[in-house]
Amino acid sequence: MKITFLGAGSTVFARNVLGDVMCTPALQACDIALYDIDAERLEESEIILKAINANVNESRASITSYLGVENRKAALRDANFVINAVQIGGYEPCTVIDFEIPKKYGLRQTIGDTTGISGIMRGLRTIPVLQAFADDMEAVCPDTLFMNYTNPMSILTGYMQRYTKIKTIGLCHSVQMCPKELLEAVGMEDKVQGHTAYIAGINHMGWLLSLCDQDGNDIYEEAKSKAIAKNNSEKHKDMVRFEYIRHFGHYCTESSEHNAEYNNFFIKEKYPELIERYNIPLDEYPRRCIAQIKNWKEEKENILKDGKITHERSKEYASYIIEAVVTNTPFNFGGNVINTGLIDNLPADACVEVPCYADGNGINPSHVGKLPVQLAAMNMTNINVHLLAIAAAKTKDRNYIYQAAMLDPHTSSELSVDEIKAMVDEMIEAHGTYMVGY
Repeated sequence: MKITFLGAGSTVFARNVLGDVMCTPALQACDIALYDIDAERLEESEIILKAINANVNESRASITSYLGVENRKAALRDANFVINAVQIGGYEPCTVIDFEIPKKYGLRQTIGDTTGISGIMRGLRTIPVLQAFADDMEAVCPDTLFMNYTNPMSILTGYMQRYTKIKTIGLCHSVQMCPKELLEAVGMEDKVQGHTAYIAGINHMGWLLSLCDQDGNDIYEEAKSKAIAKNNSEKHKDMVRFEYIRHFGHYCTESSEHNAEYNNFFIKEKYPELIERYNIPLDEYPRRCIAQIKNWKEEKENILKDGKITHERSKEYASYIIEAVVTNTPFNFGGNVINTGLIDNLPADACVEVPCYADGNGINPSHVGKLPVQLAAMNMTNINVHLLAIAAAKTKDRNYIYQAAMLDPHTSSELSVDEIKAMVDEMIEAHGTYMVGY
């Protein structure tokens, strides 16, 4: 069995996912192909993963690195599973552009990787790379399962599922973390063990529809009441999602710093006091990037620990899905798939996040039915942006980019149409070769 990791220079994530593989008995003797275009980061990942292989896996896996586009087909050839974690354009120049140009126009952001103007730009510069991956996979491993972890999840996964022949599933750890985060935040830690939850919607805006304890008793209403009370009495890091509970009746999968920019409620130049009131960390993603770059050398040394690095299997979905397919043992998870009648009141070409199970037949998504109307409406404000960004990528028509930005709830609540179009034009020009054709 062969597993190819695209974007292996994402060392910490590669360590977690491939370390999980090497901790899974059914997968331990696999061939692992590491691919990246950054020689230094690729070498660092290889060193770390080979140390894990030696220390937890008795070196049963074979690990080979492949550098550069010219070696990509070799990395992919005969792969049974492909994991994608690329970030096109990196912090510099692209993330800097994604934040600084909108800021000139008065548009402030927190993370900028999922929707909004920065999510649109990130998606448009990544899709050509994913199309090239798909072309190579169709040539050298057409039956592979492509597991996408790269954001913007809905835009990228939706494009792959609609416009390539590669079997694709989008994966995000916010689904499995969501109920635990809510329960711990409201002082119900004793209910975390053995809880059951039902979640559906779209990536980063999936809705916690039900929550029960290990005995099947509903604990959601109690948790929601405590969340609202907490927002009334103290400042904390999850205030946006707790406001979702107050106004829309449900908790959401992704963090408050993400969701603060997915709507037109919280980040408003006209009402700067909302930033303080809801504890919203503007420019959070650039800060994280700067800190990670600054601290990477020390982190690398701590990871290696003189070659004694070890690993325990994490909660990331990838290794469990691969194990389920290989052993034909069903595994339940939240996955991103095209809406083939799964959520009745969302569009058929939307990429939705629904309960799925993996087994020897591959990925099997579940029918959800209708979301509560207010939740479907919230999802649609983001789906509009996703679908128009995909249309822009497919056609290279700049008008679709304008329309995607114009229909983004945060962007449109802050800027006029003329400002939006001028901002898009300036960002396309600044991104240069990453946006060829627009």
